[in-house]
Amino acid sequence: MPVTIYHNPKCGTSRNTLALIQATGETPTVIEYLKTPPSRAELVDLIARMGIPVRDLLRRKGTPYDELNLDNPDLDDDALIDAMMDHPILINRPIVVTDLGVKLCRPSETVLDILANPLPQAFHKEDGQRVNP
Repeated sequence: MPVTIYHNPKCGTSRNTLALIQATGETPTVIEYLKTPPSRAELVDLIARMGIPVRDLLRRKGTPYDELNLDNPDLDDDALIDAMMDHPILINRPIVVTDLGVKLCRPSETVLDILANPLPQAFHKEDGQRVNP
């Protein structure tokens, strides 16, 4: 089953998600979305397939969220997507795509819900937290 992760290697949650995918025996396609952002159509498709509101994909911490006034309730989905296209750092991560679904994997262990293979043994995140199979 193909697995794709929209990944930021500087993000601990993204690194843990990638490691969990690999721990199940999968070799995912890794897209460093800050270097290679999704197209507008791809981003719209990902959001639709996740079944989440556009606002739920916006990242606030370490982004221009506040300076762009993205908490303004008058901004519609198109304006929010425009902001993410102009500033990919606003796209929360990691997003994982499999045949079983598309998910914003926060916390990282939620990726297990959309992987074909189970976690074969306990996994320890970077912070030492244990994830059981």
